[in-house]
Amino acid sequence: MTVFWQKDLETMDRASIERIQLERLQHIVKYCYDNVPFYHERLEKAGATPDKIKTLGDVERIPFTTKDDIRDTYPFGLFAVPMKKVVRLHASSGTTGKPTVVGYTKNDLDTWSDLMARLIVAAGGREDDIAQIAFGYGLFTGALGLHYGLERIGATVVPTSSGNTEKSIMLMHDFGTTTLISTPSYALYMSEVAREMGYQKDDFKMRLGLFGSEGSTVEMRNAIEEAWGIFATDNYGMSELMGPGVSGECERREGLHISEDYFLPEIIDGATGETLPRGATGELVITTLGKEAFPLLRYRTKDITRINYDRCECGRTFARMDKVMGRTDDMLKIRGVNVFPTQIESVIVGMKGISPNYQIVVTREGFMDKLEINVELIDETLLERFAELENLQHTIKDKLRSVLGLDAKVNLVQPKQIERFAGKAKRVVDLRNQTKEEK
Repeated sequence: MTVFWQKDLETMDRASIERIQLERLQHIVKYCYDNVPFYHERLEKAGATPDKIKTLGDVERIPFTTKDDIRDTYPFGLFAVPMKKVVRLHASSGTTGKPTVVGYTKNDLDTWSDLMARLIVAAGGREDDIAQIAFGYGLFTGALGLHYGLERIGATVVPTSSGNTEKSIMLMHDFGTTTLISTPSYALYMSEVAREMGYQKDDFKMRLGLFGSEGSTVEMRNAIEEAWGIFATDNYGMSELMGPGVSGECERREGLHISEDYFLPEIIDGATGETLPRGATGELVITTLGKEAFPLLRYRTKDITRINYDRCECGRTFARMDKVMGRTDDMLKIRGVNVFPTQIESVIVGMKGISPNYQIVVTREGFMDKLEINVELIDETLLERFAELENLQHTIKDKLRSVLGLDAKVNLVQPKQIERFAGKAKRVVDLRNQTKEEK
């Protein structure tokens, strides 16, 4: 029997969903126009004032909002309420400049908790779960988003955070943890450490994984499920939109259900900005329909996906987005070919004899781009068996050529040589713009 958190909302017919979306779109456009000087000016200039929004299609009149707009108005220039109504701030790491800062009112936090509860229950989370959060706590939205959503459904939360992996695994065993919340790459690393500590997967009571914050392939999910003996699901979000809670997989795992009553999704051509027809693959654009402190109109996520509006067999009627295949700013252009890290991951993860840890290195010699993939062996003794090593190297190279349409150099390295990450994994090292001295 399918379980719902808010069944009346999650099973609305399409007409009811679109009626709520239009009402909330009209409200949020007027709200932004009246309360955010940035949007007032933008909407006036574009001729997209509130009186012009008559249908859902009229959203296309509204200019896009980008991450640069958030940075340019740092720190609070896009807030729609005075600071006395903001009860929490989150922010990005700001590793490439000023961080993007987002704020929440009390109502925003209540909404966020409910949206997370929807996704947790849809994925199989239950009141009697003991859920261990191995996301880093702090300005990052992932940990607290899942934390309050899990508490909302009545689950027991163990906020171990990331890092101190051996202690986290000990607690996972001793507390009888049933649900793990982390990045996919950290979940795999934790399983590796657990084995080194002498644990087998049957020593744990784990049954469910709620993973997010970084993209992952079906192959990565299969590896996690095999390592932990769990049912793994993916959820999607970003700080600018709310945090996690925008969409997530149900137990059918046939796409991530978008909470369409709070987020209006579009798919556009990333190069032209043109809205694409339903069923097309392109860049995801989201308008927040219920945010008070930090509303966003037509935010360009840079994530590439497709939206399916068919009713899911689970009974939920909200549209489903495909697992993100990549980001427009993560795409590598190698000798005229578009390459996404997820394509490489789909080849490497699950192959016999190698671990799921890999690194992509891009360099340039003269005017020619070079792609190298560092792949980690499971058995160090293979380095001494040249014929087997060479055969594995050729196999990986041939599969990559088939998927990518170009040749890549494959380096097989010793176990544990590639860096592990407690947060988002950094898989790509792009050295093309460095000088010889920097290299």
